[in-house]
Amino acid sequence: MSDKRIESFEEFWPFYVREHSKKSTRIMHFVGTTAAGGTAVAALVLKRPSLVLLGLALGYGPAWISHFFIEKNRPASFKYPLWSFKADWIMWSKIIAGTMDAEVERVMAGNGAEAVTEEHTAPATTNGTTVH
Repeated sequence: MSDKRIESFEEFWPFYVREHSKKSTRIMHFVGTTAAGGTAVAALVLKRPSLVLLGLALGYGPAWISHFFIEKNRPASFKYPLWSFKADWIMWSKIIAGTMDAEVERVMAGNGAEAVTEEHTAPATTNGTTVH
């Protein structure tokens, strides 16, 4: 990626997908995101805020390991933490739905300028024309 700062989530999503092109990276993220989400729920239910730190380690640990050793890139969360967090959950839901592999294929084929999906983001616009 160039040094140009990404200005919108719609622009960020294709970058995020390309940074997660290997299935094993996506699996590691899925495991970490699931563990982090479960730990966050446990922290709320048990009223133990200290579990939040454990959740962060369980979530980001596998994700960052997969970036350094599988994808051989730098986690997007270092530069875009909020968009990365949102994208992690979108990817998680697409894995559950069985649509993430197709999303990776679409983005890698060069069609990544489109909006993520209508259910997750507003449609992208180009010169005033809505792109679906």
